[in-house]
Amino acid sequence: MALDEFDRQLVAATQSGLPLVPRPYEALGAMLGTSGTAVRERLAQWIEQGLVRRIGAVPNHYRLGFTANGMTVWDVDDEAVDSLGERIGALPFVSHCYRRPRHLPEWPFNLFAMLHGHSRVEVERQRDGLRALLGTACRSDEVLYSTVILKKTGLRIKDE
Repeated sequence: MALDEFDRQLVAATQSGLPLVPRPYEALGAMLGTSGTAVRERLAQWIEQGLVRRIGAVPNHYRLGFTANGMTVWDVDDEAVDSLGERIGALPFVSHCYRRPRHLPEWPFNLFAMLHGHSRVEVERQRDGLRALLGTACRSDEVLYSTVILKKTGLRIKDE
């Protein structure tokens, strides 16, 4: 998709994040000489076209005190994984939960849930709660703790 001048300006204005103000789209519109409605409409078009996947907050869990971050992986019966995954994804300490294909025999896990806690003990308690929720539908699980912080970035325009 070719970007026009407005698109390029909007990407440049948002590539470090949305303004942290009560009405961020209106603030962007003021910066770009247009309305907040025009900004919202263009972002909605980008989502519809697949240029942008989603717009959302990306918290820095470490700065919020959540220094124990573990991706739990679960081997769950295929017949139950969708309904159980929805229940797990709704829990307040799970930031994201999704289904992935197995890669047998090395990787039997098909359900992933990211847990955040102030300590590994807290994450292990959360994991125990998930294990109880999954019950007999779960055959095995592991937890993979974060060891480095990866910088997440949004849409960028490459300097030419």
